[in-house]
Amino acid sequence: MPDSLNVALVDDDSAFRSSLRLLVDGSPGLRCCGDWPSVEAALEAPRLAQAEILLLDVHLPGVDGDEGVRHILDLHPDLVVLMFTAHDDDHKVFRSLCRGASGYLLKNTTPARLLEALHEAGAGGSPMSPTIARKVVGLFRQTAPQTDRENPLTRRETELLASLSEGHSYQSAASQLGISANTVRNHIRSIYEKLHVHTQTEAVSKALRAGLI
Repeated sequence: MPDSLNVALVDDDSAFRSSLRLLVDGSPGLRCCGDWPSVEAALEAPRLAQAEILLLDVHLPGVDGDEGVRHILDLHPDLVVLMFTAHDDDHKVFRSLCRGASGYLLKNTTPARLLEALHEAGAGGSPMSPTIARKVVGLFRQTAPQTDRENPLTRRETELLASLSEGHSYQSAASQLGISANTVRNHIRSIYEKLHVHTQTEAVSKALRAGLI
């Protein structure tokens, strides 16, 4: 399936890893190209180079995921790493993101939302569970400098970016705002151009630091 996103998995729970693999392989547009019980095993596997997205647990034998993400991206800089774990510890969340993770999902995420998040990540998004998104937004709001800078975004663009910062996907943000998914994508392109950014994470970060949302 040449148009499928290649997804890899790192989790030390073999039963959970098998169920994830079945979920991914049974979903249109996705293919599991490898799964491993540790960061070390993944780094030694040639098949990791085939992956476009990696679901990475945090607590692992040997090197933890929040440390391992840096080693993985050193070797595979184009890989999109999504942390997928039961833990929402502030320190591990922020350390994972600072070391290059593109998103952070909790294991209580529904299968439908997980599959949506994989496609979202493949399209350049940064999916996060709502509780994680609130933690990240809270940190930025605590550290963001005060500014009187005029907001270059329209009211609707500001509402959309605020919705995404709270962990909504493009689809759920569209539903929340009463607009189509295509309109969301048009707004996103406009936001990127106005803020001079290339990813959703950069847009949210810049807007929060500038006090725009």
